Amino acid sequence: MASQYDPEHAPAGDVGAALLMIDSRLKGIHDGKTGRDPEQQALIDQYASSLGPREADDLLDGACTLIYMFMIWLRRAHEEHGKDVIEYVVPNIVATMRMMPRSVRPEAIPTMAGLVIAAGTGLSPNLWRKQYGDWTEAEMNPLEATAFLLAEYINRMTGDPDFATRLITDALADAEEA
Repeated sequence: MASQYDPEHAPAGDVGAALLMIDSRLKGIHDGKTGRDPEQQALIDQYASSLGPREADDLLDGACTLIYMFMIWLRRAHEEHGKDVIEYVVPNIVATMRMMPRSVRPEAIPTMAGLVIAAGTGLSPNLWRKQYGDWTEAEMNPLEATAFLLAEYINRMTGDPDFATRLITDALADAEEA
């Protein structure tokens, strides 16, 4: 049965820009930087402030598309081993977010868990979220953290620190060829 929240009804957004931001965070962590690099943060802030309302929406949709794509890959990988992606991934992501109180306020965790669950069950996370109203400023860092944590989960699972980024860039390249 088709749902109004099926991914085919959702805009993909600016997946490239969203991936660039997540990949930048991943590289910063793997380069041994425990905090945000001030130079990198200044560039991200400058980019974010240059966005108009449409571009900001595209970036949000792009981050949700990343979450969807990561969860679909994780679902397939878990199913190959007879495991449920929701059972294994969601508790890990929620527990990690609970340890990040400066980036992810406790009240945002249920929404981010809902996004991950929606994506893991094949629904569009951005359409699922829109049923509850507009995005709030307080949800921006948690949204980025959710995409980052899923990418890092994939990278740890595969033992390859660039796997999640490559997964998306390969999918984008395949889409352009089609």
